[in-house]
Amino acid sequence: MSENSQTAFGPATGVGSLPGDDAREAVKTATGTFEDFPFLPELPARGPGADMIGRTAGMLVELYARVEPSGWRLGDRPGRDTKRARAWLGEDLDALEEFTQGYQGPLKVQAVGPWTLAAALELRGGEAVLSDPGACRDLAASLAEGLRLHLAEIRRRVPGARPVLQLDEPSLTAVLRGQVRSASGYRTHRAVDRQLVEAALREVAGAQSGGDPVVVHSCAPDVPFALLRRAGFAGISFDFSLLTERDDDAIGEAAESGTRLLAGVVPGTDAALSDPAGSVMGVRTLWRRLGLRPELLAEAVTVTPSCGLAGASPAYARRALAQCVRAARSLADNPE
Repeated sequence: MSENSQTAFGPATGVGSLPGDDAREAVKTATGTFEDFPFLPELPARGPGADMIGRTAGMLVELYARVEPSGWRLGDRPGRDTKRARAWLGEDLDALEEFTQGYQGPLKVQAVGPWTLAAALELRGGEAVLSDPGACRDLAASLAEGLRLHLAEIRRRVPGARPVLQLDEPSLTAVLRGQVRSASGYRTHRAVDRQLVEAALREVAGAQSGGDPVVVHSCAPDVPFALLRRAGFAGISFDFSLLTERDDDAIGEAAESGTRLLAGVVPGTDAALSDPAGSVMGVRTLWRRLGLRPELLAEAVTVTPSCGLAGASPAYARRALAQCVRAARSLADNPE
């Protein structure tokens, strides 16, 4: 386990979205619950521009998107939807700055990755950006530049923070398998070559500077662990309940190579919560099955909810985040 992996991450954090529309309340919860690995929350309940696609579209450089009945579509100039997305992000950053005075340590910020963005954003004619390889390249370059500026702003506002960039890629497996539906719904876009997928991910991850880590998150089944490791990600965030024994080798190789595993073990929507040890029982079982050293657990794993919490009740979301902290403590205190 590299020293960088131990110091660059905390034992528990959130995934991204929270319920409600109060930026100060959300940031207060995220920073107060995770004292050593806070995150910048997203509040999609505010409306278009606060959703994950619109929020990231607002970060693009020299590309602009607006809301159409079918979703977000690229246009020629920034309109009210872009301005709204940027204004909400500004509010969130103001709140983050307020609640992180004097903070030093890792701080996670999220944006949609290039392939999920290409599958979700439409070209002017209504087809997905994914349908046009040149448009995919332009989108990745614009996203990388936008994230460079965003991370610089985070560092300016929270000088003691070491930003951890999380790229959300729930559509990545569908992109690789040619399962993203066309605008008509009658066909699917062809699968994208794995080398092209890797290259774009590496380019966007290059927005991070100074050796600070980049992680990728997917709450879809069949996360391509090996591809993501080759693309150079320092951590992979996933829904633990969707793992199958087919993933065992990839998980074991990731853990042994120093890739941080952000294990989503706490349900993302309202559910009865077990005791903290119960939340990470599956992680311990996996560890034993893989024959990995128990003392590696706390060094290799960060505990998170299974996905964003936007669909949860506010009271449950707070309980779920607190459960992540307690479950991580259980993992560290009793690795076996």
